[in-house]
Amino acid sequence: MEAFEAILTRRSTRNFRPDPIEQEKLDRILDAARQAPSGGNNQTNHFLVIRSQEVIRRLIAMVEKAFAGMEADENTYASMRRSIAAAKKGGYVFCYNTPVLIVVANRRDYGNNIADCACALENMMVAANALDLGSVWINQLKWLNEEPEIVAYLQALGMKEYERVYGALSIGYPATENGLPPRHLMPQKRNEVTFVD
Repeated sequence: MEAFEAILTRRSTRNFRPDPIEQEKLDRILDAARQAPSGGNNQTNHFLVIRSQEVIRRLIAMVEKAFAGMEADENTYASMRRSIAAAKKGGYVFCYNTPVLIVVANRRDYGNNIADCACALENMMVAANALDLGSVWINQLKWLNEEPEIVAYLQALGMKEYERVYGALSIGYPATENGLPPRHLMPQKRNEVTFVD
């Protein structure tokens, strides 16, 4: 798939088949992530590639518990408010039953931590689309990146003490009729462009 097509047709997938991703495809996606730009070429992103369904289930339970214990009001970010409401209802699965969850951490005290992780996540999403895989950006672990139980668990999985999560990616084969990600162009309504000549 040509680069512009991969960018323009990338859409979020929120329903995955349980099929594992081939190692070759996963390696290519991680290569794309590692080649993303980083401030000062610091290259401090840390990718935790979680394929263990047991680990993913444990994270799902911890995330649901953390959100269920929160309160939201009209000033709470809308997506976070929905996560809190879903967790209180029960059965909340923040990562859409993904076969692979890629958690992106970076140095907690590094000024470009979010930007560097965002560049890597976007590269992974575009690469996944080019490889006929679906993906969706996951914010919940970033929102909970100071939750002691979750931080301790991620550290047990390999995250360093001085790192925190700044984004994550659910990735896998879409549970669509044709097995391909949704690839329709979306009308753009808000991303304003101003030319200054």
